[in-house]
Amino acid sequence: MLESFLSNRTVSVLAEALPRILSAGLTMTIPLTIISFVLAMLIAMVVALVQYARVPVLRQIARFYIWVIRGTPLLVQLFIIFYGLPSVGILLDAFPAAVIAFAINEGAYCAETMRAALESVPQGQLEAGYCVGMSWWQIMRRIVLPQALRTAVPSLSNSLIGMVKDTSLASNITVAEMFMAGQRVAARTYIFLPIYCEVAVVYLLFCTVITKLQSLLERWLNARGFE
Repeated sequence: MLESFLSNRTVSVLAEALPRILSAGLTMTIPLTIISFVLAMLIAMVVALVQYARVPVLRQIARFYIWVIRGTPLLVQLFIIFYGLPSVGILLDAFPAAVIAFAINEGAYCAETMRAALESVPQGQLEAGYCVGMSWWQIMRRIVLPQALRTAVPSLSNSLIGMVKDTSLASNITVAEMFMAGQRVAARTYIFLPIYCEVAVVYLLFCTVITKLQSLLERWLNARGFE
């Protein structure tokens, strides 16, 4: 088995497939992850602040959104947006459909992370802000959010790493990302195990880079005094 895994043909196919897999990762997987995560964070901040401020009606809508998204599979959400919406006249290309699905899905999880981080800031600090004449938004921007961000960074980094891996689901709606590139090579050459292992290694490489960036961000926040 090991001999077949390391045969000359297998090594040749792996060498040929690596640039294709990396190219798909850099041109599709990473942009899909970054765009989706930025949009997810915007959604998460709005939803978290609505819950934190206990805005009537909007708070219930936010809780309903989180309940629905966290209670249904991401793959089903992808299929609803890409394959289901055309039945009601909404046509989306594969990449925008994937961005919308990932952003909406991840936004629900990140919203809970941010809500917990906001609530971890002692109420006494808000009261102190009011005592010196700050408005609610000033307290959020200058006191609460900097501390909440420091608390949320590890969990948000885990969410980002999870999204990098979840982008492999986008191949089910024809997005030519990294996993699909590996699938195409495997289907053409009938060399499955080595190719999928190679894809896994590339995913591991990307996630390792994100982990290192997380460590650098935490050090930067600590240096700025957000401990």
